[in-house]
Amino acid sequence: MSAPVPVVLAGARGHGRWHVANLRRLERAGLVRVAGLCELTPLTEEEYGGELPAQSADFGALLDTTGAEAAVICTPIPTHTGLALTAAGRGVHLLLEKPPAPSYAEFRRMADGVAAAGVACQIGFQSLGSHAVPAIRELIAEGAIGEVTGIGGAGAWVRDEAYFRRSPWAGRRRLDDGTDVVDGALTNPLAHAVATALALGGVTRDQDVSTIETELRRANDIEADDTSCVRVTATTGLRITVAATLCAERAGEPYVLVHGTRGRITFWYKQDRVLLQRAGHGPEETGHGRTDLLENLVAHLRTGAALLVGPDDTGAFMRVVEAIRRAPDPAALPETAVRRIDAERRRVVPGVDALVADAAATLSLFSELGAPWAAEEVRAR
Repeated sequence: MSAPVPVVLAGARGHGRWHVANLRRLERAGLVRVAGLCELTPLTEEEYGGELPAQSADFGALLDTTGAEAAVICTPIPTHTGLALTAAGRGVHLLLEKPPAPSYAEFRRMADGVAAAGVACQIGFQSLGSHAVPAIRELIAEGAIGEVTGIGGAGAWVRDEAYFRRSPWAGRRRLDDGTDVVDGALTNPLAHAVATALALGGVTRDQDVSTIETELRRANDIEADDTSCVRVTATTGLRITVAATLCAERAGEPYVLVHGTRGRITFWYKQDRVLLQRAGHGPEETGHGRTDLLENLVAHLRTGAALLVGPDDTGAFMRVVEAIRRAPDPAALPETAVRRIDAERRRVVPGVDALVADAAATLSLFSELGAPWAAEEVRAR
């Protein structure tokens, strides 16, 4: 059996707690060894759930002293590129959380630096590790739903006002010093809907994108968007529309919808669940497994398995991030379009759940669906 891969985790709180649990799972399986944790404030044994590995607030020094072979980076979005290049410069392979960078320029700097260093880099779009993705691609290739006419994505989530105060960069488009953050609904919490829709449409590289249209709004008192939609037109002419809100009336499972001339495929990507509906057949629902992306990175390092989500596979997603970054700052929704639920300390946009679903079903933007508070904003090339 191959020796476990020594791994350092940068960012062990917040979403990083999920990575702590996953690393410990893989450590029990003999696939990795948790070599170190990088946090500004050290974790306690209670937080970690056992005997602690080496800790330091200096990521580079921790990589040096632990002899890490791989690193997981789950830190604030603006720090991703710098930390990734710190690891790459030491020959350390990477699992880099999504979104990989807050701008296309920073993404390019990261991706080019990683490639020049010759290290492997996996981008943390866990939905793309779902076995449903190749299964759907096979259905499309077989013509199960005829010719694909478009792809929609929908995410209606509930987030309270505390969510936007969870960190100094939460809900920000840029920091006070001008550093980009771009922490919007489509670029961070529901980024998987965008990345998965693009992947199922075969639109993964930056050069696969022709135009991008955005409509960005906010119900909360933040800089970034919390209710937004985007339509990507690929160089092939395929249209991909994704709509998202963090101000839903009721929390729903996000999904991607593949439209065809003879049917459609719905993919609830958090559940790895697929529904095939086509002419002349009854509905067929299937469940699928999932390959963990860190486990895949380990397999790549030990057996040469292909990486599931390399930087080049997220170029089109980063074009969307860049279009959102360059769009006008999201306008606040009128007070008449927002309802505050004091007991839950959150804001709701009445009717937005149906609007998000209609956008995915018709490939339309909010303004085209007649939302009184929406208006077309920008087309980025």
